[in-house]
Amino acid sequence: MTSGEGGGPDRMERLEARERMPSGASAVSRHRTRLDMPRAPRRTLLPEYDPEVFGRLSERIARFLGTWRFIAWMTGIVVIWIGWNAAAPKELRFDEYPFIFLTLALSLQASYAAPLILLAQNRQADRDRVTHEQDRKQNERSIADTEYLTREIAALRMGLGEVATRDWIRSELEEMTRTLEGTLEGTLEEQRAVFPSGDGNRSDEHDR
Repeated sequence: MTSGEGGGPDRMERLEARERMPSGASAVSRHRTRLDMPRAPRRTLLPEYDPEVFGRLSERIARFLGTWRFIAWMTGIVVIWIGWNAAAPKELRFDEYPFIFLTLALSLQASYAAPLILLAQNRQADRDRVTHEQDRKQNERSIADTEYLTREIAALRMGLGEVATRDWIRSELEEMTRTLEGTLEGTLEEQRAVFPSGDGNRSDEHDR
């Protein structure tokens, strides 16, 4: 039996199963089994944009809308607009009273400003939430470290209670010194009582 004929039934079953699969299914299955390969990007009809860039732009606009500079510019434009359309010659006026075009422009500006401000607030809320979460984790770590240090200090105090300190050793040495001095004095007194000084001299002279 040759190597090509080996495992014939299994090979036939695999060929029949491959034939029963629809066209392209085997390629899809092989592609799905490769987990190390990134998926192909999906094509959409909607325009693609970078949300981070758009978010930063919205924050800049919202920050500018909340300044006195914007109020001054808006006030100046409105005053010039109304003054021109009220005092200029009739053929040069482009928005006569009741200033419908100005009302439309202000409404359009407000309709764009509101969502931009909300978007900036949402981004700020997300940053605040992340900061709060980091602060909470930092506080938990600080509390854990404090509890650990407290336990270590308590253990050191308990250990130091059983260690001989310098003052204790000094007091013990002084007490031993006094005890030895008392013992020596008692021994000398006993010797003096047993061997008086005169008798001792006489005995020495008699022996000589």
